[in-house]
Amino acid sequence: MTYLLATRSEQQKGKPGWSYSALLARDSSLVTASSGQALIETALIVPFLLMIGFNVVNFGYFFLMAVNLAAAPRSGALYSILGGSTPASTGLPSAGPSSSTISVSYLTYQDLTGAVYSPTTQGSVQVCSTTACTGGSGCVTGTGTSEASQCQTYGSTPSYSFPAAIADPENNGSTPTFFLNRVDIAYQFTPLIPGTPFNIVLLASSICTTSGGVTCVFHRGAIMREMN
Repeated sequence: MTYLLATRSEQQKGKPGWSYSALLARDSSLVTASSGQALIETALIVPFLLMIGFNVVNFGYFFLMAVNLAAAPRSGALYSILGGSTPASTGLPSAGPSSSTISVSYLTYQDLTGAVYSPTTQGSVQVCSTTACTGGSGCVTGTGTSEASQCQTYGSTPSYSFPAAIADPENNGSTPTFFLNRVDIAYQFTPLIPGTPFNIVLLASSICTTSGGVTCVFHRGAIMREMN
């Protein structure tokens, strides 16, 4: 910076001039003011940057849950139409209970284990098949073209209204050749970073709510054909 100093002749003529000390004091006050302004700007912008960053983290976790839950119902539905069938035994696996190691619900829960946290306490499974009843076979509901597999639900958390079983589209109203087996999963989870401001993106979805803190309930399902 160039400082302009008044000459002695100008000072003697009474013209205004600048002294070095006055300019230095003014420059120091400007630096102090700029530093204060930078602090205020930082204090205002940092909360917004943190909010955006935390929303990104929670959305990534949300997407991870969606991917991890997609495979389990497919595995369960596939097992429900095949089971451990061999030439000597063609029986289909039972729908439950979920504690039985040869049931569809047990396999579905096992597929979730390691992929999500505590699937047996935070997830519920619905199995619709012709083995989903007390007798373990011939479990159907409806008549004629509306005849479909029965459904059983395992696990109580979260409380979710699962879709009902549907009839096979090729059901001609007599003895169906196929039934549609259905496996559904509902899993409740809490985002990694709690707080409504950090979950604005998730709360835009209808599956997430703020009741009792931010929680989301994912539902995934799969349908496959069982030969009658």
